[in-house]
Amino acid sequence: MNDILAKLNIQALNQGVSTGLNWINTNGAVIDSYSPVDGKLLARVTTCSREAYEQVIATATAAFAEWRMVPAPKRGEIVRQMGEALRENKEALGQLVSYEMGKSLQEGYGEVQEMIDICDFAVGLSRQLYGLTMHSERPMHRMYEQWHPLGIVGIISAFNFPVAVWSWNSMLGWICGNVCIWKPSEKTPLCAVAVQNIISKVLKANNIPEGVCSLVQGGRETGEWLAADTRIALISATGSTRMGRQVGAAVAARLGKSILELGGNNAIIISQHADLDMSLVGAVFGAVGTAGQRCTSTRRLIIHESVYDSFVQKLVNAYKQLKIGNPLDQHNHVGPVIDKDAVANYLQAIEQCKQQGGTFLVEGGVLEGAGFESGCYVKPCIAAVTNDMAIVQHETFAPVLYLIKYSDLNEAIALQNGVPQGLSSAIMTMHLREAEQFLAHTGSDCGIANVNIGTSGAEIGGAFGGEKETGGGRESGSDAWKAYMRRQTNTINWSTQLPLAQGIKFDL
Repeated sequence: MNDILAKLNIQALNQGVSTGLNWINTNGAVIDSYSPVDGKLLARVTTCSREAYEQVIATATAAFAEWRMVPAPKRGEIVRQMGEALRENKEALGQLVSYEMGKSLQEGYGEVQEMIDICDFAVGLSRQLYGLTMHSERPMHRMYEQWHPLGIVGIISAFNFPVAVWSWNSMLGWICGNVCIWKPSEKTPLCAVAVQNIISKVLKANNIPEGVCSLVQGGRETGEWLAADTRIALISATGSTRMGRQVGAAVAARLGKSILELGGNNAIIISQHADLDMSLVGAVFGAVGTAGQRCTSTRRLIIHESVYDSFVQKLVNAYKQLKIGNPLDQHNHVGPVIDKDAVANYLQAIEQCKQQGGTFLVEGGVLEGAGFESGCYVKPCIAAVTNDMAIVQHETFAPVLYLIKYSDLNEAIALQNGVPQGLSSAIMTMHLREAEQFLAHTGSDCGIANVNIGTSGAEIGGAFGGEKETGGGRESGSDAWKAYMRRQTNTINWSTQLPLAQGIKFDL
């Protein structure tokens, strides 16, 4: 890992505040980054002081005045080069993501690939920031709409995807003409330093002004500065529903714009018409991938009563085959959770489930001994529950899977929708009518609804986000770019008269 850190220019002590090429010395507290893989200290990062924050804001404000004047296709060319830089560093950055966060090496590589993919998407989008033309009710008038840059975009990201979510926001933000300030999770600060180091080479090669790509490391206080700052046009925040409520309230209080990507309580409906072998793969990966720490992780399986026993047996047998250990070893299926606080939350959820009447079919627990010295390795577990249990209504960010039995598809959809969150959902069925019912407006109430794939993982081509307590925001593909711009309606009168709309007469 020392070679990887050196390649990514990670020092023993790193500055945590940057405006692009420049790193700012601060008197902020120091974050020690310990790996959940083995409990070892990787490196340290200084956090942002209020003085440094003000310097970043001033630099970003000046940069926006210049960056917005660069034609969008030329901004796209810069993003294209960023994608190439990420390709060159995919292996090293993917390994750092795996080691600092704890996800499997393949998932670490996959996260960096997602960054590369959104760069490709954004490059094409830089030539497609289209507005509509409309017919005016007044003769010799032309109406159309334009999309203009917003200004400074503040990005608050979570530990579970320490680099990809930043790229969803920043790449779109940049091609839209905005400048970006990133506050990464304090649990994965080195990934952010590494990304800034990679991107800075592109900024330097193209003489991009300081402040287009800024980084502010810190804890909750730093996020609060961003959320309350009237100089920031848009806050995109990814994290827990609790965090989202606080950020959303602060941004709304100043009538700012926000994109909130919050908790998920995702379910897969296993129909009696499902391909059970295929369903098994989707269910197990969805539940244990990233040690259950994805916002799209599968939390609930809603299984038809006629296949319940046979599918549960398959599921239990599959869990017996899971290999838990160092995520850098590609033979292992499950790595550690992020830290000991996450372990405590996992254990608390198990205890609450038992107290509320849940029956564990695969028991949980914390692993000890050789290879598990960090104390962050836990056993994926399975419990039979009812949907109305308080713990089932809650998002547990750990590999705890809840099983619920159903008899009728309408009942299954009601169970699927019967939680406060609304991010991702899926049905496993070979029955066309069931699939269409699930996707209809009377079906899943989630922002993502899938047929014959699981809840976990999403392609960058589609807008990502969910409803209800998930926050309602959309990032990444489709027309999510519109959230990063301001819409302006324009009317041009090319006649010799001044007729008023709605036929109003106003004679002088």
